Amino acid sequence: MARRLAHDKKTNLRKRAVSALVLGPLVLGVVYAGGWLFYAAVVVTAVLAVREWVRIIAPGPLGRSFYLSCTAIVLVMAVDVLAGPLVALGVALALALVLALVPWAGSARVRGSDRRVAAFGVPYVGASCVALTWLREEPRIGLFLILFLLLTVWANDIGAYVVGKGIGGPRLAPSISPAKTWAGFWGGMIAAGVVGGLMALAVEARQPLALGALGALLAVVGQGGDLFESALKRRYKVKDSGQLIPGHGGLLDRIDGLVAAAPVLALFQAVVGAQSIWW
Repeated sequence: MARRLAHDKKTNLRKRAVSALVLGPLVLGVVYAGGWLFYAAVVVTAVLAVREWVRIIAPGPLGRSFYLSCTAIVLVMAVDVLAGPLVALGVALALALVLALVPWAGSARVRGSDRRVAAFGVPYVGASCVALTWLREEPRIGLFLILFLLLTVWANDIGAYVVGKGIGGPRLAPSISPAKTWAGFWGGMIAAGVVGGLMALAVEARQPLALGALGALLAVVGQGGDLFESALKRRYKVKDSGQLIPGHGGLLDRIDGLVAAAPVLALFQAVVGAQSIWW
């Protein structure tokens, strides 16, 4: 039995590595290209993420909640292009209220509080996707902002996994995600802070220490997003949000930290970064 578990873990780790090697360059290529290719990738990601969100709450045959939520996120992204991020966020909240409160908007298997949870997926995912497109379109530094976000979030994931597995120790949130440890939490935060600081030094930013601290903050937020999705899955007794990515489960399982961290970086850029903290 122990041998079989060890083999399964090794196989899963191999799948994770292969998936990362395939998806990493693809994502970076789309980020570098920017423009409509980047926007289209964000829209597709948004639809798939909302799809998985609803399927966590209501597995099985697709219902109105699924179709309406996916339609709503597409509308949010369309409004983002036509009227800007603030209007898009307002539309996301309005559509979420409709999905949560109008009885017809829920399927037979998604009622009451479950319908409200399903509806929350629209502004939750929508805010992240709007933040991503806004960051990428920032004059002069849009590409750097997205790379800063991605690399610090990835560093957090890798650091938390390696240090958590290597050291173990007290559990971070045993009732939500038993595998996560405090050692992994600090490992991810330090790794993201180091990567953020090195990126700032590489581009000769004005405040490399502050931007290293920003990387660490994004790591904390990202781990919060991970725990948030874990709590959602535990509530509905679901192991993975899907099976889209070998070794990782669903798309939401892979981007839960990014979903939480993107709006935080966008808010930072709007309030502080615009004052030329980068250069």
